[in-house]
Amino acid sequence: MIQAIDRAAKVLQSLQGARHLGISELAAALDLPPSTVHGIVKSLQEHGLVAKERNGQRYMLGPALVKLSNVYLDTLDVRARAMRWTRELSRRTGLAVRLGVELFDEVLVIHHNRRPDGSQQMLETGMTIPAHASAMGKVLLAFDDEYQSVVLSRQLQSLTGDTVTDPAQLTLAFAGIVERGFATEEDEAVLGESSVAAPVGDASGELVAAVAVVLPSTEWPPADGVLNDLRETARNISRELGATSWPPRVAPREGA
Repeated sequence: MIQAIDRAAKVLQSLQGARHLGISELAAALDLPPSTVHGIVKSLQEHGLVAKERNGQRYMLGPALVKLSNVYLDTLDVRARAMRWTRELSRRTGLAVRLGVELFDEVLVIHHNRRPDGSQQMLETGMTIPAHASAMGKVLLAFDDEYQSVVLSRQLQSLTGDTVTDPAQLTLAFAGIVERGFATEEDEAVLGESSVAAPVGDASGELVAAVAVVLPSTEWPPADGVLNDLRETARNISRELGATSWPPRVAPREGA
């Protein structure tokens, strides 16, 4: 690992979530001398990755990250090939649809279709959800043993009173998720919101993403038609990516 890059990445991670921090706060968070952190922050600022508050001494994430994130999304084959299918899934079910991929111990939403009812809704593309508290995350965990080892080795945060944080309890559910081809969560990430997700595979036969429908918890459980539409969407996206069968096979841990 290159130390300078590692430290710069940690500065960016410290500023995520709309945080505004000063040099001394960043230095304390990274356990580094303020002079070292100041040099890193100034270098990141020169490239637009960090910005300084107007008339202030605190720093926040910079506008260049938006450009880089859009470039990343545009290069994702799974997103490009999934968009027409997720749009159709949203139309048929009347629900919001998310497409997500693994990001450390979270799920990154790489595409989002709002509910087609015309109501005011926030676009969720770029949002992250703790893997253990989302249906998409549970699918990714069930079909990827290496991802399990990363996520379940860390302390799991309780987001609501219904969030499952016991690794053993989560692990017990994975075999059923693989067998059924979908995972669910009810009020685990956000109170009043629940979701069900299915795996997306590619030509290698392994998992690359998860697709989910999101519904109000007052409408839980989802109708059989919603589940059928979700699974068919996951199959269609997988076929677009060259998969010859569905669901994908479980990816083992490295060296297993």
